[in-house]
Amino acid sequence: MKKILMLLSVLPITVVAQNFHFAVRLGIAGYQGDLKLHGITLSQSRLACSVGAQYDFSQHITARSYLSFASLHADDKKGNTSMRARNLNFTSNILDWELSGQYSILNLNEHWWTPYFFGGVGIFHFNPYTKDIAGKKYFLRPLSTEGEGFIAGDKEYNLTQFSLPFGIGAVYSLNEDMRIGIEFGYRKLFTDYLDDVSKTYVDQTALLNARGQKAVDLAYRGYEVNAGPYPAAGAQRGNSPHKDGYYFIQLTYTVRYFFDKYKQIAGIAAGPKSRKKVGCPATKNISY
Repeated sequence: MKKILMLLSVLPITVVAQNFHFAVRLGIAGYQGDLKLHGITLSQSRLACSVGAQYDFSQHITARSYLSFASLHADDKKGNTSMRARNLNFTSNILDWELSGQYSILNLNEHWWTPYFFGGVGIFHFNPYTKDIAGKKYFLRPLSTEGEGFIAGDKEYNLTQFSLPFGIGAVYSLNEDMRIGIEFGYRKLFTDYLDDVSKTYVDQTALLNARGQKAVDLAYRGYEVNAGPYPAAGAQRGNSPHKDGYYFIQLTYTVRYFFDKYKQIAGIAAGPKSRKKVGCPATKNISY
């Protein structure tokens, strides 16, 4: 009787727990924007890692949330002739939070793997910086390299902004509790200042008076490669109609850790696990 009461007391927790997965991702992150010639490259990619959780509402629909850490980087030296003459570069650490829904094409109660797609909302924090010719690090927003903050009507850009995460992936079930996979996720942004490059060159004298010589030196670095003097005010520096973005390519691992804990609490032997049903028994008969 005691074992039955214990089982009934933890049953509601069990129903939730067997649908709940801890998740980690590891891979690379890449930037897309004015300082990069090709959209997806490995040469300018940096390490990215994520921790999160997933909850299966059914065999096909999953709610998920991830906190990701990444570094983005790009350099004009790897671009075309005009980019190399501009000679800008940036690096930014990224803190990214995602809340999204995932739809699996196949039923993991009937298949060992499934492709899926996802989409949702997110928030990210960035802070672009560069190093001068002597190797000293400077954050770029305080330098107002395009006049943000001191030109009338041109405000400083926010370092924390919203994003729209979406992408595709595939997952393979190792057993009832563990899954591995691969995922490509993209972040649609609403800023063109992820790299601190967007519009046109501000007047050199105005920039010097407002932010100092270092701002002038880092707003245009063509002088470092003998590409000519500082451009005239209003000359094209970036491509503002096209917003920046970034992407993740990551291996994924999820584990349903509490699957048999209720049996241990109630003192009931777990017994061997079936390899025929890898999905969630609690939602076995639900379909969308």
